[in-house]
Amino acid sequence: MASNESRSLVSGLIDPLSQTNKRNAPKGRRIRRCRSAPLSEYIRLEAGFASGPRTESFCGNIHPNFLFVAAFLTVYLGIGTLCFYLVRHQLKGEKTNGLLDAVYFCIVTMTTVGYGDLVPNSVLSKLLACAFVFSGMALVGMILSKAADYLVEKQELLLVKALQMSKKVGHFESLKDIETNSLRYKCIVIFILLLLLIIGGTIFLAIAEKLSLVDAFYCVCCTITTLGYGDKSFSTQAGRVFAVFWILTGTICLAQFFLYIAELNAQSRQRALVKLILTRRMTNVDLEAADLDDDGSVGAAELLIYKLKEMGKISQEDIRLVMEEFEDLDVDQSGTLSTSDIMLSK
Repeated sequence: MASNESRSLVSGLIDPLSQTNKRNAPKGRRIRRCRSAPLSEYIRLEAGFASGPRTESFCGNIHPNFLFVAAFLTVYLGIGTLCFYLVRHQLKGEKTNGLLDAVYFCIVTMTTVGYGDLVPNSVLSKLLACAFVFSGMALVGMILSKAADYLVEKQELLLVKALQMSKKVGHFESLKDIETNSLRYKCIVIFILLLLLIIGGTIFLAIAEKLSLVDAFYCVCCTITTLGYGDKSFSTQAGRVFAVFWILTGTICLAQFFLYIAELNAQSRQRALVKLILTRRMTNVDLEAADLDDDGSVGAAELLIYKLKEMGKISQEDIRLVMEEFEDLDVDQSGTLSTSDIMLSK
């Protein structure tokens, strides 16, 4: 009997209308006393400024996402530079140095700037350009998803440390502050970096390419937005060396900035939805929907699951997958997990 009672809610999560047995155990007490698994992100942040470098090697101290992106970018630029250097005589336009022009053309193609100062002029070079523009766009997308966190990781660690030193708050309070302000903080950091890139690019174009401040700013805006009219571009050897690094950084920062703006908007809408759900009064319809085991009453666990589903935090499919894992781990079919269950399930 105890086994059936303890499993009623578990089965009800998978099929909310399939169970009719009432649970007699105090559910609220167990919910309040349960302990969550350690937060891996919190442990990583704590270890970052508490224990210092974890390895003696230089590569061991570099963010894994940065290494991943750097490896793919190196392969892309290496193959692209070699291919376009071999067909350098099949490119027409303003040329400076064969190797530098190949790297420059590769960057301009990857970021879809396309000034038009160097263009393919043969069947082979045109096919290569088509291949590298698609692979370059895919690489930029990967950079946006993998490399952005590296730009602000150290600032986040400093934020955690400052919160703990100034407010003298606990670990979970610090994590809550980070979750609330992290995205906004990243957006500000990227915006400042973008402004510095725009100012630096404008000054460099005015000095190295002998453009007026208006034309230099115009060229910067056309470049980082990948508009690339082609009437103004980097035509000197020094300018193309600068462009190899500046174009890649500028276009990615602008794209990342707009991505953060969209994410902030989505986060704001999600918080408004959560506030609405948590503040509105419960009705009989809500009570009936939250009664997963169909016993005429709603416990803490049932209400928690119902509210999370309303907020969009979890779905019925998520619950089904978790409950399937629970049933696989519950080797003795007791409706609860114990050390023996875990050992036997291995």
